[in-house]
Amino acid sequence: MSQIQDIKTGTTTVGLIFDGGVVLASDKLASMGHIAYEEDSEKIYKINEEVALTNAGNVGDSLTIIRFLRSQAKVYELERGEKMSAKAAATLLSNVLNSSRYYPFIVQFIIGGFNAKPALFDVTPYGAVLERKTYAISGSGTEPALTALDLGFKEKMGEKEAIALAVRAVEAGKRRDIYSGGKGVIVFVVDSKGVRQMPEETIGKVAAH
Repeated sequence: MSQIQDIKTGTTTVGLIFDGGVVLASDKLASMGHIAYEEDSEKIYKINEEVALTNAGNVGDSLTIIRFLRSQAKVYELERGEKMSAKAAATLLSNVLNSSRYYPFIVQFIIGGFNAKPALFDVTPYGAVLERKTYAISGSGTEPALTALDLGFKEKMGEKEAIALAVRAVEAGKRRDIYSGGKGVIVFVVDSKGVRQMPEETIGKVAAH
């Protein structure tokens, strides 16, 4: 009987809390085994005006979950008259993933949100929810990215300082992990202004200082 061979994929995604919000960042490479399939892949997704997430793992599984979460966020707002928070999104996601643990979604998410204060959650493929008070990392580039965050993170960082650190962490993953890469780094900020994707020019200027 022939075996189905798993195709290795990878990424580097990070989330970190700063004084006033959350920064989410990721590389842009979509890999299929030894092939760099796409160099400008989207890996951070807005769920509503207060919540965004990064994805690592199987792309099809990730997009299925993201579509579901976006639709449920709209239902939540209609029924309750308030936006779904990061904590509520993490709880819902945990229930879905845990109920599918025998036929699991091959995914890991970092959820960042802002509802009066910043919130950051790491959700594992089997539905474990880990609330992070500082930073979170996922993907095959975890080790070098974690080292960069360990060395550079400080309490009550400003937005620009947090963006620069997130970019350094992702770049460390890209440098040492063969499955991470792509053209630049994607950065989202979630704060009292909502969910914002930072322009490449802004990222470049901030990271250069």
